[in-house]
Amino acid sequence: MESPRAVRVGIGFILLTYLIIGVLYAVNTPVWQAPDEPAHYNYIRGLAETGRLPVLRRGDYDQVYLSQLTARGFPAGMAVDVLRYEGHQPPLYYLLATPLFMLSGGSLLALRLFSLVLGGAALFFAGLCAQALFPRHPALALGAAGFFAFLPQHVAMMAAVNNDALAELLMALGLWLLLRRSASRALGLVIGLAFLTKTTVYVLAPLAVFARLLLCSRRRRWNWYELWQMMLPALLLGAFWWGRNLLVYSWPDVLGLQRHAQIVVGQPRSAEWLQHYGVYEFGSRFAQTTFQSFWGQFGWMGVLMGVRAYRLLAAFSLLILAGLAIAFGQRPHFSARKREDVALLTATAVAVLVQYLGYNLEFVQHQGRYLFPALAPIALACAAGMWGWAAALGNLWPAGKQALRWLPAALAPTLAALALYALFGVVMPAFALAGVL
Repeated sequence: MESPRAVRVGIGFILLTYLIIGVLYAVNTPVWQAPDEPAHYNYIRGLAETGRLPVLRRGDYDQVYLSQLTARGFPAGMAVDVLRYEGHQPPLYYLLATPLFMLSGGSLLALRLFSLVLGGAALFFAGLCAQALFPRHPALALGAAGFFAFLPQHVAMMAAVNNDALAELLMALGLWLLLRRSASRALGLVIGLAFLTKTTVYVLAPLAVFARLLLCSRRRRWNWYELWQMMLPALLLGAFWWGRNLLVYSWPDVLGLQRHAQIVVGQPRSAEWLQHYGVYEFGSRFAQTTFQSFWGQFGWMGVLMGVRAYRLLAAFSLLILAGLAIAFGQRPHFSARKREDVALLTATAVAVLVQYLGYNLEFVQHQGRYLFPALAPIALACAAGMWGWAAALGNLWPAGKQALRWLPAALAPTLAALALYALFGVVMPAFALAGVL
């Protein structure tokens, strides 16, 4: 497993396993039992039926009715047609899904599988990012790909109807192009498509500029033409959506977010929770829910894996952090280019985290899935943490050093087993008990 081709074969096997587990999630997750799935579905249906992009209006979000739906498990007698609050989202994912909606007669399962395939493409490029960063350590690449593929909450979201899968695909593709120092025009096209997909991956644009700054700093010269080549196609693509929003919602609501904030009446606001719970309780809820829902908190945040599982995952997370400290304590020799790559991936994680914190300054959205645009660098960090432990144990046990170097690859089967447990041991029993399955 030393050659790049062999690593890609390994990633291909992980991809195949991801698709199998993802299909199990798509088939066995009850109708609408994924966050905001009805609203995303209605966006696609509206495009198919009217041929026009949606315009957010008052009444598209009804907190009381939504709470009744989620509490009762979306019974057949309660319509979901009125849930249209995702109409502010950029249109690319929904435009791509519309032909499938029409060909399948509006099949929810078909649309879930469409998202799953997009998630598979995101996994492929995340694996290539890992290989680009660690070309001499195939176990690290396989471990990172496995973490990306089988994180239970991530599998659940990739097997649901939402635009996260396409957003993550473009994010992973963009990061791979940046790590490869690819042509500016190709990167500009990816950034432009990200502008048309979801605001959570708009961070790709400043990250690309940051990467170019790092490169120019190393070369000791600034290439304005290269920056222009990258940003011009991106801005031209984004301008179609932003211009449309200006016509519909007026200045300065170029993203439709102000209109969205106006219509989601009743959605919990952070200021209200801070006043009600106080800083400590609010912060505790934020940290706990973010952690749990990063690993797995299913349905509409109502299906948890249990205290014991989260404690084990917390211990594992601390183990990974300790492994990272050990890895950096080894003082690995990084070339200037490798330092740029590490800085870029670190900046990606920080940018997504800042974006998540900013979102939660206004709304109570303590959902770890909003960190998934940075899942590629997070997965790489987890694999590097395992490598740190492998190096430390190898120093204590020289005879097993060769075998221990494959320790990071153990992330793949371990997380795959966790994903299967989450589905068959948590999700399906919970919905069966609630009478939804």
